[in-house]
Amino acid sequence: MDNDLFFYGIAVVAVVLTGLAKGGFAGVGQLATPLLALAVSPVRAAAILLPILVVQDAVGVIAFRKSWDGRILAIMLPGAALGIVGGYLFASEVSIAAIAGVLGVISIVFAGYQLARRRSITVAAPSNSPPAVGFICGVASGFTSQIAHAGIPPFQIWVLPKRLSPPVLVGTNAIFFAVVNWLKVPAYAALGQFTYDNLRESLILMPVAIVSTFAGVWLVKRVSAEGFYTAIYLFMVAVGGQLLWEAFTYK
Repeated sequence: MDNDLFFYGIAVVAVVLTGLAKGGFAGVGQLATPLLALAVSPVRAAAILLPILVVQDAVGVIAFRKSWDGRILAIMLPGAALGIVGGYLFASEVSIAAIAGVLGVISIVFAGYQLARRRSITVAAPSNSPPAVGFICGVASGFTSQIAHAGIPPFQIWVLPKRLSPPVLVGTNAIFFAVVNWLKVPAYAALGQFTYDNLRESLILMPVAIVSTFAGVWLVKRVSAEGFYTAIYLFMVAVGGQLLWEAFTYK
């Protein structure tokens, strides 16, 4: 019973974060997988969240289906597919401790990137960088997304300098990650993660995801975003550190 309470306590917070991200607090959902990985194995955590992300993606795609950059998608998606394959091979060949360690590193790097970005200290590709750079960023985005549903930083590194209009940026982001999440479905199936138990947990948590998405839309206009984001990313560093500790002390 205690284990169930701990899992659902962590899971509800993780899913609320994905909902808030879809509702307007972009980036905070990247904490969901590392957080849930404190309660279950990293691969299982990502597998439970994947169906929820797929459903949430549908809303974004419908909303921005007319505003997207086809060239960016054509360059980055093939790379993302390759990165997803790499992430699958990594998860299928290494230990749970190694996956937890990589997840911890991704968490810390992502949080550090976002904190630096909020202070205008970021690494970004030039706005006229060649398609090969976009392809490589796509590979990195696919790999980190497969491991931790954390593909946003590599995507932003190549796309943000292009200064797309807000609707086109949001639409391109929505379609890119909707396709990426669907591409991850066969990989998680091959890892044997679409079990009855995992899908049941996804279904139980789905209403929380939907409600929190609408809550995000409401809250984003009323909450101080600066303090909220800073707290989330600092917490993400702490969670990443805990995962690294667990990876090095795993027996």
